[in-house]
Amino acid sequence: MNAPTAGGTATGSTWQPLALPVFRALWLAQFVSNIGGWMQTVGAQWLITQQSGSAGLVALVQTAASLPILLLGIPAGALADIVDRRRLLLWAQVMMLSAAALLAALTVLGHINPYGVLSLTFLLGCGTALMNPAWQAIQPELVPRAQIPAAATLSGVNMNLARAVGPALGGLVVAVLGPGAVFAVNALTFLATIGALAAWHRRTATRAMPAEQMVPALHAGYRYVRNAPRIRRVLARTLLFVPAAASLWALLPVAARQLLGLGAGGYGLLLGAIGVGAVLGAVFLPKVRSRWSSNTALAGGGLLFAAALALLALVRTPWAAGVVLLFAGVAWVGVLSTLNAQMQVTAPEWVRARALAVYLTAFQGAMAIGSAVWGAIADMVGLEAALLVSAVVLAAGSLVGWRLVVPDSTLDRSPSLHWATPTMVLEPTEAEGPVLVTIEYRVPADRADAFVQAMGPVGRSRLRTGALDWNLYRDGADPDRYLETFLVSSWDEHLRQHGGRLTAYDHEQEELARSLLEPAHTFRVSHYLPARARTRT
Repeated sequence: MNAPTAGGTATGSTWQPLALPVFRALWLAQFVSNIGGWMQTVGAQWLITQQSGSAGLVALVQTAASLPILLLGIPAGALADIVDRRRLLLWAQVMMLSAAALLAALTVLGHINPYGVLSLTFLLGCGTALMNPAWQAIQPELVPRAQIPAAATLSGVNMNLARAVGPALGGLVVAVLGPGAVFAVNALTFLATIGALAAWHRRTATRAMPAEQMVPALHAGYRYVRNAPRIRRVLARTLLFVPAAASLWALLPVAARQLLGLGAGGYGLLLGAIGVGAVLGAVFLPKVRSRWSSNTALAGGGLLFAAALALLALVRTPWAAGVVLLFAGVAWVGVLSTLNAQMQVTAPEWVRARALAVYLTAFQGAMAIGSAVWGAIADMVGLEAALLVSAVVLAAGSLVGWRLVVPDSTLDRSPSLHWATPTMVLEPTEAEGPVLVTIEYRVPADRADAFVQAMGPVGRSRLRTGALDWNLYRDGADPDRYLETFLVSSWDEHLRQHGGRLTAYDHEQEELARSLLEPAHTFRVSHYLPARARTRT
């Protein structure tokens, strides 16, 4: 069995995480809830069509469901890093259950109009926005680290299968029982997730410090992502793939009707082909990961999806389009599960939900903007041309992304409490700041260049964990003497650096730099507080 890496897993089945009871229960509950969500979309669109016939109002159903993720996704990530994630998920599910039940009751009683449908759909979207970062952030708690890529793949399979099944079931229930019944079924699906979460006895680690406040937590999350090169590369690869790939989801309904002569049932079968492709991708991905790096898998998946887009523009028979979409499903789940797994294993526990929230927001925004752009291009130049252009753009993005390497080497992101508690004569309050920290080093001249190079990752570590600014200086009168400085917004923020934000990887980088110091030299750390004159009475 091959050793696992951050981007891959040991050679084995993608289905291994389903052997774990908690993961299996939550995965099945998510599948049921995802089906209910797609049924809800069909019911809302059909009800608005019946009541108003306005294409603009019907299109706003997707906007109402997606807009909250763009507005609330990043704050929801901060909240998921502050409060207990299991409780947050439970409250989000209860809120969504209440909104879905209210929508069902008002529809059955005949007291709903299109604007009410859109308002309650928006409220359901708010629940999704609150849930998504926390749901993604708990995955490393549910499976061993080596199985995180498999768990991410299963998440993609879950969504694509629900996308294939949900609309068809929703259309059937609407036709037989009406939109109110669809909304009621959706409300009931939330009970599955609530039950699975209630049965999960989550281990909660004791916090070294009180929970962060919302605004400082948002700032800390932004600093972390900005100064985490691996996360920035994952985000870049996401933006090189998703906007162009969004053309498939935006244009497939039109392609089914105009190019293939299919109705709603045929379109459902095409979605089913993508879902089957996602399952096939889950079967073959372990072998791909055992032979290819994450970087190669991402580029290969992008090129395969681009080829599928080009072929979809050219084929005119439904069975051929179905085969093409099988490969599209394989590529889609392969790329997104790789990106998702990289985010989960790269971000440390204290900021994981915030980092994932940035990723999810970027993904959702890229899908929304990409879909609108490709729809407009199809109106201007035609459907086939739009699909071909998107294929070229995606292929070019995949080749450019090849140079933005997403490495497979493992970084130890476990917490490290290796900084000594500051010894202070003055007793600063938690809010006092800014705080200037200085560290003095002595480095032999023959190690100067290596030391400066080794301090680069150390500086990024300071910035990731709370520093507003970082610099390294050399004494002009004593060239062997170096002074590191970094500024932190408050004493509380600096104590959080001491109390759990640093990781074992940060410790390794510090030790590497300090191994270059003069023999027997001990570095000196100083903490400077704002000098303020005492008020005289």
